[in-house]
Amino acid sequence: MPAGHHHPAAPDPSESTPWTFATDWNVIAGYNYQQRKFADFAAIESQNWVMLAAARKAGPGRLTLGAMLSLEPLTIGQFVFAGDGGMARAYAFSPTGERVAFGGSPQLFQTGESYQQVPYVNVQHPHDLFMGIGAAYRIERPNAAYVFGADLVGSPTLGPTPFMHRESARDNPQVPLTHHDLDSTHISEGVLRAGVEKGPMTFEASVFRGEEPDRDDNRFNIETPALDSWAVRAGWRRGAWQAQLSGGRLRNPEWFEPYETTRITASIEFNGAVASRPLAATLAWGHHTEANGFNDHADGYLLEWDLRASARTAVYGRVEVSAKQIFGLGLHPAGFNHPHTYSHIDPLTLGLVRDIAPAAWGRVGIGADVTVYRMSPDMIDFFDGSRSFHLFLRWRPSRVAIAHVH
Repeated sequence: MPAGHHHPAAPDPSESTPWTFATDWNVIAGYNYQQRKFADFAAIESQNWVMLAAARKAGPGRLTLGAMLSLEPLTIGQFVFAGDGGMARAYAFSPTGERVAFGGSPQLFQTGESYQQVPYVNVQHPHDLFMGIGAAYRIERPNAAYVFGADLVGSPTLGPTPFMHRESARDNPQVPLTHHDLDSTHISEGVLRAGVEKGPMTFEASVFRGEEPDRDDNRFNIETPALDSWAVRAGWRRGAWQAQLSGGRLRNPEWFEPYETTRITASIEFNGAVASRPLAATLAWGHHTEANGFNDHADGYLLEWDLRASARTAVYGRVEVSAKQIFGLGLHPAGFNHPHTYSHIDPLTLGLVRDIAPAAWGRVGIGADVTVYRMSPDMIDFFDGSRSFHLFLRWRPSRVAIAHVH
């Protein structure tokens, strides 16, 4: 279970069983169309995950065991089609052109990780089968609570709530471009963590493996854990509000550019209601500095929201200001580094989901969105007029049984 973000619902003291159980899941399945100036891509795909948590009293505290699984290695990157711009524009909601081996979800300007020894560009990687496996132990005292955890796969104390767990992002099938500035460590293979909670404040620290997984493209295994990176985080929570400030040092997060990276993030989240309408919103900033001899650095900013406009209808959106290395990204062995060139891409996403099934089935809805982009001049000749579209079905529980908090 990813560290520090996922806790089972409070158990009923009258229960006779020593264990309490909680689940959560999110499944989005549909059509993804990425319209580019020279080459369009379409995909039929599914983003998905399920979480399981079991908790019981053990000694002076409470033990929680958790796991998180995803079928994305089977449901993303399998049915991707490429076509020229004119043909794909003419049939915007039909797969067009030739089926291609893509290894991920087409997404304009997205980077991070690699496929067949080539860094992803304009692609979002699928998540691993094992997104979380771990345990946490919590001791309550009159003036404070102490939390300890260990994860074979989990999330260190760095960044805001990961995007797939944020209420402000759960209806949105597109991954933030600022993901690797904010919360890309949420599936780290090997995490040890500890923290103390006092009133509304939480102070945490962790050591973990800094390298991104799956250099060998195997998303069904668990790679060798390591404790070569560190992070610290201070959090605050009161009512519908929560905030965090965190920083860490990651050892060689990308194998094709092996140098250490310093990351700093800050965020504030709201999960409450405005005028009796449920609203979830996140404002976040991430900064990274690369120790490649040139101290290349960049910032990413994110604002996203999800508003229940009616009992069955949610409207969502996301605005980002991002700096991405699109040109020049590639293999640079240690000692052969160069200054990085960052391009600026600022996406705006607007979408809607309408629930169409009885609440007893969970929240089953049909949704659609569109993303438009503002970009720096160096991108215009290659990407001017680019847009993204999604049409999908979404399934999630009617009530969240696992609280996704810092």
